[in-house]
Amino acid sequence: MNSACAQSATQENLSQQIQKLTDAMARTQAQLEDSQRQLNEMRKQLMELRRQMAQSGSNVGVQPPSAPVSASSSSQAKPEAASTAIQDTIQDIRDRQAMQESQITTQEQSKVESESRYPVKVTGLLLFNGFVNTGAVDMAATPTVALPGSGSTGATVRQTILGIDARGPHLFGARSYADLRVDFDGSPASDASTTTYSGYYNANTTLLRLRTAHAGLQWEHTEAYFSLDHPIVSPDMPTSLTAVAIPSLAWSGNLWTWNPQVGLNQDFGPSDSRGIQLQAALIDVGDAPLSPPAPASGISTATPPSSAEQSRWPGAEARVELRGPVVNNDKNRDHLGIGGYFAPHYSTVLDHGFDSWAGTLDARLLLPARLEFSGSFYRGQALGGLGGGAYKDFAYKANSSSTGYYFRPLDDVGGWAQLKERLSERLEWNAAFGIDNAFADELRRYAVPGSTTYQNLSRNRTYTGNVIYSPSAYLQFSLEYRHLESSPILSAPASSNIIGLGAGYKF
Repeated sequence: MNSACAQSATQENLSQQIQKLTDAMARTQAQLEDSQRQLNEMRKQLMELRRQMAQSGSNVGVQPPSAPVSASSSSQAKPEAASTAIQDTIQDIRDRQAMQESQITTQEQSKVESESRYPVKVTGLLLFNGFVNTGAVDMAATPTVALPGSGSTGATVRQTILGIDARGPHLFGARSYADLRVDFDGSPASDASTTTYSGYYNANTTLLRLRTAHAGLQWEHTEAYFSLDHPIVSPDMPTSLTAVAIPSLAWSGNLWTWNPQVGLNQDFGPSDSRGIQLQAALIDVGDAPLSPPAPASGISTATPPSSAEQSRWPGAEARVELRGPVVNNDKNRDHLGIGGYFAPHYSTVLDHGFDSWAGTLDARLLLPARLEFSGSFYRGQALGGLGGGAYKDFAYKANSSSTGYYFRPLDDVGGWAQLKERLSERLEWNAAFGIDNAFADELRRYAVPGSTTYQNLSRNRTYTGNVIYSPSAYLQFSLEYRHLESSPILSAPASSNIIGLGAGYKF
């Protein structure tokens, strides 16, 4: 939804610029015609003045030499000087008109041609990341959990993002749009074991990975859409140029996972003033990364249904947002949101159903001295599919007397907060903290000695700070520090310091 709103704002700004340039051309043309009329009038006056002087000379006879020379030079100098000034003004107007026509041509030209003939724009971020991890982590380039062991150093360009934005026809009085984003952080081939976590899409064995996608119809105050994106109850994301493939503070209080959704937004009040927005959506939430392996069957299924899909009911989410007025005409505004989420699940492995739910609170506040506070907080159960719950929807362990499992959906609480300061248009710094905490008392009964960190993990915390410098609209550089603290139930906490460097070119 945020990408869709950002795309709408960009297109509106483009239309406004084209309209301004068109109006400027019309004014310039009018000025040019007026200047031409003035020049013609002055030429007529000059011709009339010369004719009168010629007649005066022939009628009066011999005049003192000084008088006619002075009058003639003076009378000729003034019109010639005026004529030169007018010619310079006309040339300046023509130069400005040529520049404006060039700008309009650049704005209106089609960069990419689509089969539908509607405008399509290719965007992206070519991103280089270097990293130094002082301790062991789960994924060297995009760490989310600290592990016991030594550190690592390296670099990657796999967080590079490629995007396509498209505008379509008007339908039922609404503007249609679509966009998608991919990156190159797909997981390598794996044996689908639950002893390792190689990324949220651990079934993806290709380099290219679909991140987000949106398509919808947008009226003045209403929007209907379908998307692959983070849940609407978690609308904001912490700022980072080194945590892109997996967003900053993921699995440390940021409910970020991309899931299919169908939704409706309704605004009340002027678009640039105080108002209320109501949001509702159906969501097909995925399974948590840590789930029991599916039993072998005679039917080979490349992608078995998730526990939410096996319940045969979609999840639902809703949010109410209070909005402040737009500040500085750049769509920045305060907001305060309250949301709720519910999704039934059924696991054939457990032969039992359970419910996933959450209550959320989010805020974004513009403060004096170019400061900005943002954050999101939640309390719920079985939130592994949304990016919480310490990677789990539930705790489980095998029943030694049968082929089944003991299990319990895990209660969870967490959130994140960030303070941003825009030192200038080109320089900003961000400081943030996030925590995800599955209830230790519930997890301890199901802890397995010698099992993986993920299965026994109860709490995950991240402290982070970064500086982002943008010398132009297309170049970005960042230096970031992160501190990860991961606390399993049956072993000592592990920590790692991460120093990251980011250099990006936007196109």
